[in-house]
Amino acid sequence: MNTVRVQDVPTTIRPVFFLCALILCVLPGLASANMEELAPSEAVVSSVWQVALDGSGHFTSIQEAIDQAASGDTILIKRGAYAEDVTVHSKEGLSIIGEGMDLVVLTGKKRVGTLHIGKWPYGATNVTIQDLSVIQHGGLGVGIFNGSGVRLTRIRVNGMVFSQQVQDVLLEDCVIGDSETTGVAFADSTGTLSGNLIYHNDHGVAIGGNSDVTLRQNVITRSLYEAVLMTDQSKARLIQNTLAQNGGGAAFHDDAQADVQGNIISQSAVGFLFFPGSHTTLAFNALSGNQGDYVMPGTPPTPAPDRAGKTDVQFPPGFVSPEKGDFRLQSDSSMIQVGAFPYLGALPPVTSNP
Repeated sequence: MNTVRVQDVPTTIRPVFFLCALILCVLPGLASANMEELAPSEAVVSSVWQVALDGSGHFTSIQEAIDQAASGDTILIKRGAYAEDVTVHSKEGLSIIGEGMDLVVLTGKKRVGTLHIGKWPYGATNVTIQDLSVIQHGGLGVGIFNGSGVRLTRIRVNGMVFSQQVQDVLLEDCVIGDSETTGVAFADSTGTLSGNLIYHNDHGVAIGGNSDVTLRQNVITRSLYEAVLMTDQSKARLIQNTLAQNGGGAAFHDDAQADVQGNIISQSAVGFLFFPGSHTTLAFNALSGNQGDYVMPGTPPTPAPDRAGKTDVQFPPGFVSPEKGDFRLQSDSSMIQVGAFPYLGALPPVTSNP
C-alpha cells in the first residue's frame, strides 16, 4: 500500500486530513475501553472465618478474625467465653454468628463497653451479629456508634445497649437486662426494637435527642423507673408492647411525640406520664393495676384523663403467671380481639390454660 505523505496533500484539505487521521487513531482505543466497561465484572468472593478457643478454627480471637475479614465476609464463633474487647468498624456487610446465645460469651477485658460497633470517626454498615452473649464491662455492654444498618439478633446482653448517631438499628429477639442504668438507649439515632425481653434496669428504653424509634411486641419489666422514657424532640411508635411491673409505664418529656397503640401497661406506679409540651396519640391500650393511669407531673402529680385514648380499655390483662414473669395471655383473656389487634400486648395467648 502506498504511503500518503503530508506534503503530498493539497493545502486546502490538510485540516480534513488531520481530523481523519486523529479519528482513526482514537477509535480503536475508545472501542477497547467500551468493551472493558461492558465486560461482566468478576464476582466478589466472600470468605468464612472460624474462631475457636481450642485452636480448631482460623483464629482463637474474635478481634483477630474481624481485623482479617473483608466486607461481606462471615465469622463463625464456636462456644466458649472470650475475654476480650471487640470492635467492628470500617466494615460493610460483615456477619458475626455465634454457636448459640448461651454458648458464646464475650466478657470484655479493659475497655468500657465489651462490644463496640462503629468507632469515631469510622462507622460500620449493614453489620449483623447474632447468637451470642455480651457481659457488660465498665457499665456498657454494647455500644453502636456512627454507622447504619446494624442488626442484633438473639443477643443476650448483661448491661446497656447504647446507640449514638446510628441509622436503622434493629434489635430483635434479644434479652437485655441487669444494666446499672438503662437497658437500651438511643441518642440521635433511628431504629426498631422487636420481640425483645428487657428487664431489671433503671429505665427499660430511653429515647432522646432527635431519635426516631419503633418499639413493637417487646416485654419490658421490672424497671426501677419508666419502662419507656422519651425526652427532647424524640419520636417513637409503641405498638403492642407489654410494660408490666415497672416504676412507670411510659413517660413523654419535653417535645416528645409518640403514637401509642395496642399496649398493655400493668402493675406500675404510673401508666402514662405526660409533660405539657409532649404530643401523643393513644388507641386500644389496656391499663390495669396501676396507681395512676394518665398523669401530669407536679407536686403532687395530677390526673390527666383528657390525655387518655378514647378506645383505651381498663380490664385485667389475664396474664398466665405474672408473678413468675410469664406475660402470655390466658386463652380467655379480655385482651384478645380488641379493635384491629388480634391481641393486645407483646405475647400471643396460649391455646389453653396451663
